[in-house]
Amino acid sequence: MFRYDLDKMLYTIRPEENAEDNVRKILAEHPEVKFVSLTGVDLGSHNTDEKIPIRAFLQDMEKILKDGVQTDGSSVALPKIAELSNARVDILPDREVNWYVEYSFQNIDYKTGLPTGTLRIPSYLRHNGDRMVGSRIFNRRTTKSFRRELLALLHEYPYVFEHIGGVNSADEIEDIVLTSATELEFWVKTPEDRADRDQLFTSQELKEQYWKRTVGPVGKALEETLEVLDKYGFEVEMGHKEVGGVRAKLMHSGDFDHIMEQLEIDWKYAVPMQAADNESQIKHIIRDIFLMNNLEVTFLAKPIDGVAGNGEHTHFGVTARLKSGKVVNLFEPADRTRDFMSPIGYGALMGLLRNYEILNPFIAATQDAFLRLKPGFEAPVCIVTSLGRDYRTPSRNRTVLVGLIRDLYNPLATRFELRSPHPHSNTYLLTGAGYKVMLDGIRAVLASGKTPQELERSISKAAGEADFYLEADREYRSEENVFTFYTPEERERLFGRAPATVWENFRAFDTYADKLGMITGGDETLALIIESYRAQMTSKWITEFRDRRIQNAMDFVRRCSAKHSDEMLTDLDEMNWNRVSELRRALGKDYIGKTSLLTDAKAALDREDYDTASDLELVIQDKIEELRQAYNEYRKNLF
Repeated sequence: MFRYDLDKMLYTIRPEENAEDNVRKILAEHPEVKFVSLTGVDLGSHNTDEKIPIRAFLQDMEKILKDGVQTDGSSVALPKIAELSNARVDILPDREVNWYVEYSFQNIDYKTGLPTGTLRIPSYLRHNGDRMVGSRIFNRRTTKSFRRELLALLHEYPYVFEHIGGVNSADEIEDIVLTSATELEFWVKTPEDRADRDQLFTSQELKEQYWKRTVGPVGKALEETLEVLDKYGFEVEMGHKEVGGVRAKLMHSGDFDHIMEQLEIDWKYAVPMQAADNESQIKHIIRDIFLMNNLEVTFLAKPIDGVAGNGEHTHFGVTARLKSGKVVNLFEPADRTRDFMSPIGYGALMGLLRNYEILNPFIAATQDAFLRLKPGFEAPVCIVTSLGRDYRTPSRNRTVLVGLIRDLYNPLATRFELRSPHPHSNTYLLTGAGYKVMLDGIRAVLASGKTPQELERSISKAAGEADFYLEADREYRSEENVFTFYTPEERERLFGRAPATVWENFRAFDTYADKLGMITGGDETLALIIESYRAQMTSKWITEFRDRRIQNAMDFVRRCSAKHSDEMLTDLDEMNWNRVSELRRALGKDYIGKTSLLTDAKAALDREDYDTASDLELVIQDKIEELRQAYNEYRKNLF
């Protein structure tokens, strides 16, 4: 375990502790904290990070906490906002959230014998001295708007309190409190190791790793991580092995090698902004501690094709804090023995489902994300929910997009689990936009005056059946395994066709332009942030596709070279190799008057024909996978 006393280290400065005099006192008591970093989050989910020496911070602390520090806007991802000709961006400390100390476990301060620490202060970004921009302000403005508008709706439609447990009137409510949390999955491996997909897939199918005991350096790193996370006050609920991975090998030296395992860590919920800040800090801690144990961590959504990817299921809850001090879950029905939810719960869920196309760009904004969203890997592809087969049996259907989470012994636990996000989803944008699309459904439900029983019939309707809010030609609820109970054609007809590329996904902002208004609410800053986010993520898709993925695909095509000798060649080998050769030529070989798929895709990107490039991306993915399988079959028959 650790070679130093964890109890002597500083972990968190809470909002009630960040007065200037108290911060000076705290830092004086912890000389191992050598730097301060104001940490903003741009629209590419990048954290700004600079190292201000403690001496300089203490000298100008009052000014820094009030006015922040300046940075070059060209170095942060804020397209259409901070351009080269207008690039001033200020980083302004947020004094309403926790500040965390991040430790460099491999840089020990010789005076204290403790790791060197950096006080990370979550911060807002301000452009040109007058407009707040970036991910954190988006979350703040959208969630604040949700709370204000929901409270107004509760006053306007008092009938709803007949169907909510624990509160009788909007006049009893002091504040609306939103709660959110994420479940973080990640892969761990020893450096330079390459995955054997067949072994990983077989282990996954046999569930040989799921919830198994961690051993060796992975077990040590996981235990150290959980211990440190608790020191920060994250209230970790559990850490465990996930479905992916293979057994590590114990070498003659006594060390483990060929480590390839998937883990998950869960922690307690918080208000959306704090939940997103917590997640960001936890990722840093996981990386640092596993690196200290000579292990690499990846949070990519699909680090290994054909094997389970990394999800980050995101939870949404809405409670009311009453003037009496009591907290009431507004999703919870008055009688849980005959209803799944209150009208507010049904409205929020309906809003998520009916408007998911406009929310999805905030969730799946990279090609990596779409590689994960495929049938058969517990990743959702259909806009559908599960409530449970009866009121007393909470649903555990892991094939749906949104699940209703209930605990029969804890009314405050009732919430929604959105299963499509992954560790690189921008949680600030996702939760902010998510609550706003929920509000659209809540508004429609309360205006209708419908009871929970009527709303259950609405959300359970058949395709072709008209509804006051949900689309007539769609279904929205299934208690079945949607991957096996329905054919692909039935899934698409009942639940809608899911986008398959980044470009296709962001076209939802055009196709459903009217729905963007439910997120922005006429707020010009929110509209500008969404426009900038779209520009950033589509530009990233274009650049990665042209300059990285096409080249990587060509490298793979070249690696699929002939391995047979003529004297050992069988008719089967010849047939297999001919198939491999045909796929290689289709993907990467140009002729006079005929170009390959990879060349066609690059040409489409260069002429800015992104619709064609998006279509070719899917064809290339299918051909690469076909080549991978064909080449494996070819090699398996060779001596």
